[in-house]
Amino acid sequence: MTDHSEVDKVTGTATTGHAWDGIKELNTPLPRWWLITFYLTIVWAIGYWVVYPAWPLITSHTTGLFNYSTRADVAVELANLEKIRGEKMVKLAATPLAEIEKDPALLALARASGKSAFGDNCAPCHGSGGAGAKGFPNLNDDDWIWGGKLDQIEQTILYGARSGNSKAHEGQMLAFGKDGILKPAEIVTVANYVRSLAGLPTSTGSDAAAGKKIFADNCASCHGDAGKGNQETGAPNLTDKIWLYGSDEATLIETITNGRAGVMPAWVGRLDPATIKALTVYVHSLGGGQ
Repeated sequence: MTDHSEVDKVTGTATTGHAWDGIKELNTPLPRWWLITFYLTIVWAIGYWVVYPAWPLITSHTTGLFNYSTRADVAVELANLEKIRGEKMVKLAATPLAEIEKDPALLALARASGKSAFGDNCAPCHGSGGAGAKGFPNLNDDDWIWGGKLDQIEQTILYGARSGNSKAHEGQMLAFGKDGILKPAEIVTVANYVRSLAGLPTSTGSDAAAGKKIFADNCASCHGDAGKGNQETGAPNLTDKIWLYGSDEATLIETITNGRAGVMPAWVGRLDPATIKALTVYVHSLGGGQ
């Protein structure tokens, strides 16, 4: 590196006197307007630190000279919105479910409020559109474990399933293999029989007669002799090709062996009555409501 400057012959610009591997550095300072703007941003940042909340402390933060808070603004806006919607929500809470769907204004309010509440509370399990996932029911079809009528949906939302609430749905799938009720070979046999109920192919050599007897002795009490299910006990229909956990042989064997006991939380006490009614109407309107 050299340390003497000169004028570059090509550009006519003086160099800084620095050169590396024959490449010389031109002395071209930043434009004055750019420097002024840069310094102004520094001044602005310092001013922002002073007048707005900015610096974290051990247990809180600096409030700034303006004592401004976007959170407080949001709280005010939500309070104003609640005030506007208050009377309508009170009316919604007091109106029977069947009557809500007959009132266009209340129905629109219920669907809008229900959609918002669904996104905040239900979508993590059932999906933003209610299509469900493995272990979480699809709310768009007409296959309901506990029933798809308005009052049945409300009951499920209020108290859940196996949630610990005294009014919750409590039916569950027994662990036939884990508890020693059925032997592994019997589980494979009945799993193939269950697949046959839905018109699915079975393993070569599977004994349909033996599977039917095992089913009748152990499964029919909940799922029915024909496997059509029972909403009173939460036993799903095994003939409609709609499966909560999957219909392949391995999954069915796992289900029969270890049982299933998915949990639906109870929303009573967590959501207000108007919101629960709105959720009920919204879920019922997704397309699968009975």
